Amino acid sequence: MKMVRAIVRPEKAEDVVDALASAGYVALTKMDVVGRGKQKGIHVGNIYYDELPKVMLMLVTEDQNVEEVIEIISRAAHTGSFGDGKIFVSPVEEAYTVRTGSKGL
Repeated sequence: MKMVRAIVRPEKAEDVVDALASAGYVALTKMDVVGRGKQKGIHVGNIYYDELPKVMLMLVTEDQNVEEVIEIISRAAHTGSFGDGKIFVSPVEEAYTVRTGSKGL
């Protein structure tokens, strides 16, 4: 299993969620976050924004689905401008359902 974390523009978050749901990936966690990337914030006129609002989406999927999930997120989140986001993939050793105590996805 792998955990996919995607940090995307707030205005693209619902597009990503809808695209994932259309492909059958409905279980995910969505959080409002702030941060900055390689550009270290942005300047708009005389105003400097050190940290920008983003949305982080997290989901766990089987190893064979990771490339598809990355493609869906990349396509749905893309604007072509700086700050489109980042996708991180991490291994997940085990998962448990709190209500039932069952192991696995």
